[in-house]
Amino acid sequence: MTTAANPLQERFVALWTLAGGTRAMDAYADLARCYGEPTRHYHTLDHVRRCLRDLDWARSAIPDAADVELALWCHDVIYVPGAADNEARSAAWLQHWSAGTVGTAARVAALILETTHADVPASLAGRFTADIDLAALGYSRARFEDNGARLRAERTDLDDAAYDAAERAFLQRLLASPRIYATDLFRSRYEAQARANLAWRLAQPAPTGIRR
Repeated sequence: MTTAANPLQERFVALWTLAGGTRAMDAYADLARCYGEPTRHYHTLDHVRRCLRDLDWARSAIPDAADVELALWCHDVIYVPGAADNEARSAAWLQHWSAGTVGTAARVAALILETTHADVPASLAGRFTADIDLAALGYSRARFEDNGARLRAERTDLDDAAYDAAERAFLQRLLASPRIYATDLFRSRYEAQARANLAWRLAQPAPTGIRR
C-alpha cells in the first residue's frame, strides 16, 4: 500500500532542498505540526496555501522569489495568540532547521520579519512578502468575513470588547495609510476591495456583550 502524494509537502521539500537545506522531510513534519495546532483557525496551512497562490500569480515580478516563498512558508510557523515575537520566533525556527545549510537563511529570516507590517519594507522582495501576507484583505466580502471569524476564534485570551478594540486599531491604521499594498502589482489587484472591506468592518457596531 502506497502513501498518497501530498503536493504541499512535495513543494516544500523541493524548495527546501533547492535552497541547500537538509532533513527536508523532518523540517516539513515539524512545520505541519506547528500549523496544525488545535488552537489555530486562521494561521494554518490553508493560509500558507493562499499565500502560495498569490505568490505564483505574481512570481514573474518578484525578485528572489524562492526566498520570498520560503519566508511565506515559515512566517507564521510559530504563533502564540497575542505574543509580540511570533515573527521573530518563526525566523528563529527557520534558522534552527536550516542549521547553516540554507545559504540565504539570514535573508529569508529578514523577510519573515517584514510580516510584522511595522514599516514599509526597504527591499522589493520584502514588499512583496508583506503584500502577499495581507492580500486576503482584498478578497471578496464573504472571504473577508470568514477570515475575520477565524482570526477571532484564535484569540480566546480576549473578550469581545478587547478584541474589537485591538482589531479596529489595526484596521484603522491600515485604512489611514496612503496605501495598504506597497507594490503596484498588489495595489492594482487588491487595494480597492481591501479598503472597502476595512471600511465595512469599521462601520459595524461595537459589541455590547462580553464573551470569552
